[in-house]
Amino acid sequence: MPASTRRLVLALAGTAALAVSAISTAAPAGATPITVHSKGGASWVRACDTLAKGDTMACNALRVTNTVQRVHPMGVTPNATPSGYGPSDLLSAYNLPAGGGAGQTIAIVDAYDDPNAESDMAVYRAQYGLPACTTANGCFKKVNQTGGTKYPSKNSGWAGEISLDLDMVSAIAPNAKIILVEANTAGMTNLGTSVNTAVKLGAKFVSNSYGGSESSADTSYDTSYFNHPGVAITVSAGDSAYGAQYPASSRYVTSVGGTALKRSSGARGWSESVWSTSSTEGTGSGCSAYDAKPTWQKDTGCGKRTVSDVSAVADPATGVAVYQTYGGSGWAVYGGTSASSPIIAGVYALAGAPSTGSYPASFPYAHTSALNDVTTGSNGSCSPSYLCTAGTGYDGPTGLGTPNGLTAFAG
Repeated sequence: MPASTRRLVLALAGTAALAVSAISTAAPAGATPITVHSKGGASWVRACDTLAKGDTMACNALRVTNTVQRVHPMGVTPNATPSGYGPSDLLSAYNLPAGGGAGQTIAIVDAYDDPNAESDMAVYRAQYGLPACTTANGCFKKVNQTGGTKYPSKNSGWAGEISLDLDMVSAIAPNAKIILVEANTAGMTNLGTSVNTAVKLGAKFVSNSYGGSESSADTSYDTSYFNHPGVAITVSAGDSAYGAQYPASSRYVTSVGGTALKRSSGARGWSESVWSTSSTEGTGSGCSAYDAKPTWQKDTGCGKRTVSDVSAVADPATGVAVYQTYGGSGWAVYGGTSASSPIIAGVYALAGAPSTGSYPASFPYAHTSALNDVTTGSNGSCSPSYLCTAGTGYDGPTGLGTPNGLTAFAG
């Protein structure tokens, strides 16, 4: 790394460290206790465990709490590797080219402000030898939900979500430009307005790592916020196991489920199964109560929209490395379908800008053989069983499968 870049990263990291020192780690008196989840020797908490007043959408980020980091928790450590999967692992697992994304713009839509978003991403990218992506060099832009620079209130839980999203996009498509759009609150109208702003600012790929209960208003939200032909909009399927959530159930988006990703001795070098922790935690899936089935989705056990379309790693027990200082203490491991949505947005970006008028959610359905079919695991009990249990071909928890190169994501 050039000396000038390293000095910039260290300066940004120092600023972030000062900021994090002001954050209290103790829960306020009378606050709802944070639930700790665990499986397979790992423990984690939901980054957005408690919703702010008026919020209807929760982020789908899960932060591992018992990881022993292999590097000093703060800053860049050239001769050590953070715990959790890094860029080279993800590119290997999904047969993706390195150094992609040039000429493309990916937007991340989240709620509230992460004041350390840019500096934290700089540390992640420097750690893994990825090119700098900053406001100064024109690669990174942070805006509010209307495109301005008067940011919403800070929120340490959503800051973890933002760091996860930015780091996953960086890992998959390191040469793409990135726009972070921060909604005023985690309500659908503000988040939806942020999606529209992302598209207005030129993003052809928009990742949304949040979700909430379906409602009769969803079809109206579809029209107002998610019907953007020629734009790949990815949405996390949710972390609450079997059951459809919105906006993953929108007919206009690519709904992204989650897997447990492990190294194996097989030809691929990796294996995947449905991510499931318990009856109440795991990748989302299911049959929408309100949204119509898109024409390209052909499963017969659900008369309306079925979640998911495709999937990627989400199990926090096989999680990804993330760098977060606002609400965190540096290097961490994260999981949840908040990881899989930006990964898939990055894969779409590697495949190139969608054609005008196209619906990128349909692309994988035209190239089913160009995906890793996930055939084991379940996220609950249901009928028909494919809505919650993996099998050969399409299933709810993992959709058509995980990326195996770019063919399935090209128009």
